[in-house]
Formats: sequence, structure tokens, C-alpha cells
Amino acid sequence: MPAFKETLQANASLMSAEEYYSGGRTQFNSEFEDQMNNGIYLVKREEIQVKSTRQAKASANAALGTEQESYGEDSKTAFVVQKVLDENGLPRRKTQRFINYGITVVSALVTDMRPNQKFVERMQLKQKASADRAIAREQRVQEEEQRLLAIARGEREVAERQAKAKVEQIQKTTEAETDKQLAITAAEKLKAQAAIAKETAEINFEKAKTEAETKRTLAEAEAYQKKVILEADNALAQKLDAEIEIQKIWADAFSKRKVPTTVFGGSGTGGAPVGSDAEVKAFMQMLTLDAAKRLNYDRDLQKNK
Repeated sequence: MPAFKETLQANASLMSAEEYYSGGRTQFNSEFEDQMNNGIYLVKREEIQVKSTRQAKASANAALGTEQESYGEDSKTAFVVQKVLDENGLPRRKTQRFINYGITVVSALVTDMRPNQKFVERMQLKQKASADRAIAREQRVQEEEQRLLAIARGEREVAERQAKAKVEQIQKTTEAETDKQLAITAAEKLKAQAAIAKETAEINFEKAKTEAETKRTLAEAEAYQKKVILEADNALAQKLDAEIEIQKIWADAFSKRKVPTTVFGGSGTGGAPVGSDAEVKAFMQMLTLDAAKRLNYDRDLQKNK
């Protein structure tokens, strides 16, 4: 029993109650059995300074802004129990006295560990705080999930609106492009029609020009032919036709004159005409000769021939 209690106290000094109840039970029992068999570890208590990971900042000097000087304690004193090591770095042990009597430890288990009431209360508070932290952590995770959900929902709505706007933009762009292509097609059609009309007009112009040239050439040929003919016979045919017409006019006029069939009379005083047929005939011959003279042709058939 004394060896058991001494070993238990030495083993307990190497592990805190929090470590024991936080998952160190297996290690505690293993080291306890090892010390019961091979001897108790020699330990020593040391005081150490532990640096605090939280740096407090002063705020009294407003001129320093956010670059304040550190203040307060940034370290704390802690007491730890460590194993005493030999020159080889192995833990030193105190040999169990019962070994000398041929006693061998078969099994050494600590099965009924009962903490005091204050530790139980402290552990309960710690467990409650741990539970509260877990709940707060879960709530924080839930809030984070809610925030991410809200962000995702907002992003989804934004993406939907962007997609809808993009679809409308694409549709409007497509319609505008279609209208543009239709306008270009219509303009090209009008341009092609204008080009065809221009070519047609040019063809018609060339055709009319050719026809006009042909007509002019034909007219010049005909005029030249007439000119040659006229120069060849001195326009005999036209002059004969003109004389025939003249004779027709005089004959018609002579046939319609209002005189008696028989005219009696003689030569007037000084040989003045009295309107006899001979006088009329002579007058008509004079007019015919005058017309022939104006037509400038010789009435001699043998000469003309």
C-alpha cells in the first residue's frame, strides 16, 4: 500500500486533473503500471515564465494612433513538474522496495478516481463553457452559413438578372444586326437596280445613238442620192412635175372663166386686148414661159435627153 500510494502521487504529479479528464486516462494508467514495475520517476518542480500570445495595446496616447506601445503583463508564471534525467537523457527512477522480496506486479489499474467537489464544480463550469462555446461556434457557423446563403442567393439573383439582361441584349443586338443586314441588303438591291438601270440607259442611249447615226447616215445617203440625181439632170423630174401642176392650175382656171362662148370685138385703140381666146392663150403661154424660166430648165426634150 505505501508503494502504491507513493507511485500514485508521483504519477499524478506528472498530469493535471484537466489532462486526465480530457483524454489522458490511458496514458495515466500506462505510466502508473510502468512505475509500479520499474520504479518511480524522480521529478522536480520548476517555475517557468510563459509568454502570452495576446498583446495588449495602450490607447492613452492619441498621437500614436494605431501604433500604440504595449502595456501590462505579456507573460505569466507557471509551475511544471518534469522528470529528472541522467547523463544519458533517460529518466531516473526510485526502485520499488517490494521487488527485493520477489514480488512481481501483474496488473496495476486505477479504476475509481474520484475528484473533489470543487474540481467537479470547476469541471462542470468548464464543460458548460465548452458546451456554450460549441453552441456559439455552431451558431456562428450557422450565421456564417446564413450569410453565405444570403450572399449566394443575392449572387444568384444578380446572375439571373444579368443573364436576363444579357439575353435581352443579345436579342436586341441580333434584331439590330438583322435590321442592319436587311438595310444593307435593300441598299445593295437598290444599288444593283440603279446599276442595272444605268447600264440599261447606257445601252438604250447607245442603241438610240446608233439608230440616230443610222438614220442620219440613211438621210445623208438619201440626200446625197437626191443631190446626185438633181445634179445629174438638173432636177428635171421635179421641174416637170412643177410645170404639170402649173398647167393644171392654169387649165382649171381657164376652164372656169366666166365669158361668153363667142366674143366679138376688134383691136382696141392702140392695140389694147379685148379678152379673146387667143389673147388668153397667149397670156397663159407667157406665164408658163415665165414659170419655166424661174424653174431654170430647158423645155427642149431633145436637149434634155
